[in-house]
Amino acid sequence: MTTTAVRKARGEVAVRLPGAWGLGLQHGALEIKQFFRQRDQVVFTFAFPVVFLFLFASIFSDDVQGAGITASQLYVPAMMAAGIMSTSFQSLGISIAIERDEKVLRRLRGTPMPPASYFLGKIWLVLVTGLLETAILLLVGTTLYDVDLPSDVGRWFDFAWIFVLGLTACALLGIAISSVPKSGKSATSVVVLPFLVLQFISGVYIAIDTIPDWMLNIGALFPLKWMCQGLRGVFLPESAQVLEQAGSWEFGRAALVLGAWCVGGLVLCLLTFRWKNRRDG
Repeated sequence: MTTTAVRKARGEVAVRLPGAWGLGLQHGALEIKQFFRQRDQVVFTFAFPVVFLFLFASIFSDDVQGAGITASQLYVPAMMAAGIMSTSFQSLGISIAIERDEKVLRRLRGTPMPPASYFLGKIWLVLVTGLLETAILLLVGTTLYDVDLPSDVGRWFDFAWIFVLGLTACALLGIAISSVPKSGKSATSVVVLPFLVLQFISGVYIAIDTIPDWMLNIGALFPLKWMCQGLRGVFLPESAQVLEQAGSWEFGRAALVLGAWCVGGLVLCLLTFRWKNRRDG
């Protein structure tokens, strides 16, 4: 008699353990719940890009010559792109480094939970926060700065793939860079510095036509520049293309670079991610 038949004869009920995907959903729900319980973190996360948008839009309120838009309209999609990178790259880079330093990752690694479930939970967290932050910036942009929502399906499709590819690429890079800080205390400095530099050379705070070409070329190697440019192509009129370095939105190149960073970020994660600090061996 087989083991299954014996169990049935004894009246035992086999309990099917959830798979990696199911555990990832549960872990994601836990991550989201923990995030929203920290009210100060929630307020600063969602208020940061809105406050910066208000400041820059107030300072640079004149029309952009030859583009048919105001400077404030130019900042809305740029701040959306920065918000996506903030909730993915910056958030994961810092939080995972802190969890590693506090030995949370080491304890999780010793549980039956598949490693993929941990990362799925983190992805669910950045997806929810990224969507909420983008929605808030869209609401502010359309109500206060006269940014028009796309009227055709093609533009919304462009928005969808830019958001998904950009969020995925930045999340994977955030997971990869979390292994760089030697401790949780240094994580903020290590992660924020490259993010801050990229914001300045990718067209978030400064108009593209005022940034030196060599800086733009460096920024073009990373996802943020292409998220900014792609989102400008979605929410701004065609006349604004003259402000771009190439004079066009370059959606094809944006998709290529963002897709390449998704693959490259995954490779970096597989090669560099650690469950414990270096000093722990």
